Amino acid sequence: MTGATTILASGSAIRAALLDGVGLDYRVERPGVDEELLKAGFSGTTEAMATMLAEAKAVEVSARFGGALVIGSDSIAECRGVRFDKPVNRDEAAEHLRFFSGKALSLVSAVALVRNGVVGWSHVERARLWVRRLSDEFIESYLAAEWPEVGFCVGVFRMEGRGATLFERVEGSHFTVLGLPLLPLLEALRERGAMTS
Repeated sequence: MTGATTILASGSAIRAALLDGVGLDYRVERPGVDEELLKAGFSGTTEAMATMLAEAKAVEVSARFGGALVIGSDSIAECRGVRFDKPVNRDEAAEHLRFFSGKALSLVSAVALVRNGVVGWSHVERARLWVRRLSDEFIESYLAAEWPEVGFCVGVFRMEGRGATLFERVEGSHFTVLGLPLLPLLEALRERGAMTS
């Protein structure tokens, strides 16, 4: 172990819980990037967009904490070519769920490591989740139980909550679905001395 500071550039409780669970010594610093501005000027793939956002968050925090190893991450939901942000309110959350009903939803999650403002590593993965047909009654009862927590989640679900009830099947890493490609990240951290190998 190098003893160097590791920082998670994210306010996500689930990402922090994943890092807590594996015993990583780190602290949280929320990034100060304008995600909507960055997305508005971007024309690449969803994978490239998620990677760009993960890197931008880590670079911004790295500029404030020179020498620290900074983890940035981002997730984007995509369904039939349409990208979805976190819902701004409960009505929009219901609209998203109605759109996803009976379709395959993709969740693209990226992670990056930055030190001294330089991106040293990044990785992106896509998981596919087949949403079952959702009745209006189900959507209302689901949001009654899960709102406002799912308002902070792209895809309007938390697998650690009632999110599993939305799906018929899931293809891809569980960690990617949770918003952090954890196993590749852990290997990259070990290679940089931030975790014991």
